[in-house]
Amino acid sequence: MEKKFRITVEGKQYVVTVEDITTDSAQGFYQDTAAAAAPPSVVAAAPAATTPAPAASSPGVAGPGDEVAPLGGVVQTVHVSVGQAINEGDKLVSLEAMKMVTHVVARRGGKVVSIAVKPGDPVDAGQVLLTIG
Repeated sequence: MEKKFRITVEGKQYVVTVEDITTDSAQGFYQDTAAAAAPPSVVAAAPAATTPAPAASSPGVAGPGDEVAPLGGVVQTVHVSVGQAINEGDKLVSLEAMKMVTHVVARRGGKVVSIAVKPGDPVDAGQVLLTIG
């Protein structure tokens, strides 16, 4: 049995078809005998409306000295300070996502030019955390 739903994710609307694949009809969430006779189809999500995302919400393009967040989460700790000399592999920032901590390490050595985040800040994947000069 299939049901169609309209959901909104981050301002974009999607029409989603959900198919109940349980073999026991008593365990189904809803009973719809008309939909049970329909042939099975591929379940896919398609945008209901195409609207461009606002530029302010995109992470932006990182430069050659920028260290970026590998995933979305919350900044737990910033391990460096502006002006500090660092080496490749040094721990820079700790991010927490889904109760797991991910450490962002330096891809190259240099001096920390700027830090764009502080503990407690939410970050998106690809967002610039700091710049190494």
